Amino acid sequence: MKLRLRLALTAVAVTVPTAFALVQVEHSVRRRTTDEVIAESTLAQMQSGGRERCEAAPDTWMVRTRSPRPPWEHDGGGPGEPPSGPGNGGPPRDSPGGKGPFRGRMPPVQLFPFDSQFVSRNAQAPALDDDLREGVRTDGVGVRRYSKEDGAFVQDLLLRMPWEGGPCEYVLARRVEPSNSPEVGLPPLNIWGVPTLILLSAMVVALGPVVQRLRRLTEEVRASSGSHYQQPVTVQGDDEIAELARAFQEAREEIQAQMAHQVAREQTLRDFLANTTHDVMTPLTVLQGHLAAMQQRLRTGESLEPGLVNSAMGEAHYMASLVHNLGAAARLEAGAPQVQHAPVDLNALVSRVLGRHQPIARPRRIALESGVPATTTWVMGDETLLEQAVSNVVLNGIRYGREDGHVAVVLETTRQQTFHLRVIDDGPGIPDDERSRLLERRFRGNAARTRAPQGQGLGLHIVHNVVELHGWTLALAPSDYGGLEVGFTGPLMTPPD
Repeated sequence: MKLRLRLALTAVAVTVPTAFALVQVEHSVRRRTTDEVIAESTLAQMQSGGRERCEAAPDTWMVRTRSPRPPWEHDGGGPGEPPSGPGNGGPPRDSPGGKGPFRGRMPPVQLFPFDSQFVSRNAQAPALDDDLREGVRTDGVGVRRYSKEDGAFVQDLLLRMPWEGGPCEYVLARRVEPSNSPEVGLPPLNIWGVPTLILLSAMVVALGPVVQRLRRLTEEVRASSGSHYQQPVTVQGDDEIAELARAFQEAREEIQAQMAHQVAREQTLRDFLANTTHDVMTPLTVLQGHLAAMQQRLRTGESLEPGLVNSAMGEAHYMASLVHNLGAAARLEAGAPQVQHAPVDLNALVSRVLGRHQPIARPRRIALESGVPATTTWVMGDETLLEQAVSNVVLNGIRYGREDGHVAVVLETTRQQTFHLRVIDDGPGIPDDERSRLLERRFRGNAARTRAPQGQGLGLHIVHNVVELHGWTLALAPSDYGGLEVGFTGPLMTPPD
């Protein structure tokens, strides 16, 4: 069901009962006003000679009088002008030319006398019921309304006169309305139907802009969805519809951010796969060549050259470190929730790294040395990532150092509750201009995963990310022995219990 139709039906459901209720209230007010008019007219008639005539012939006294026009009947006369009617030079009030919303005067009123015992000497007087007697005792006026079998509406008013005693102490005023009288049923259609129609039309017209705004918002939402949420929606005003548009705009921005993040992740994955394939295939091809050469020599009974075996071992070690780096890179790219923070013993970490790289350094006759404090050095961090970062720096020093060289790991603490871990080698070193470019390459992310001659690809990229993730600092500088010095600096933690 369309919203406009729903609103129209809601307006009808609210307006029609309201209009009927207002008509009923107005109908009740008219009746009470009619009672007051009849009571005042009867009292005035009795005080202007009616009492004397009633007491003179109570057995036959019964007056059939024209009731005065009610207050809502107007005939257009100006202030002070007598109303038109019989004897006043105007049309009868019950004629078709009579004015007022009900056209015509009220039906005639009959008056019947009653004594203090509510007994009438006039045989034509109707009997009084308990409601009338109780009402006149309590309020001075008893009122009863009922419908006769022929459909007529009977209105009885029992009035106490301003005197006591006599056969006319109470007067019953009876008004009988025919079944076709407006006072019996509802007023004519032009009395309540026209205002109801006007009210309904006003509500429908007022609801029109609301429906148009909702329809416009619906079209803009569909257009935004069709443009992959590139097209914004219009936010106007400060009402509920504007709040709905603002909520969709916020949702659109969130969807755009999620889509952009997803596109970036997909591009990262494609670059990751491309670079990983390149990095793995190169040493794997070289290793296959070395193994094929060794297999050929074994078939012919030739001895294996130490250089060939060392080269094959180097490629195998390189691929092993590459696999470890790829796993670390995957964790780093997954975000901070994948990083575990716990107390880490740097002394033990240094010992494990050097022990793991001894088989790699021994064929090149490179000595691995270390210097750590006598007491345990505790830091807070992810032990796996930290060990991978230190391993990458040590492996670079071994792979690109000179034979019979040295790689040293020195761990120191300061009074400022910080540590300083340095990896020093005496290799050929890196010129200043190339060293500055290495720092730039770390920020190029996956594009730095190439196996450059200096070897500073995925390894240093991971080192930089791990240090940054832990809030530490990383420094590259020439060592005092001609090679490269890589320094890690960060805060210490209180030793765990």
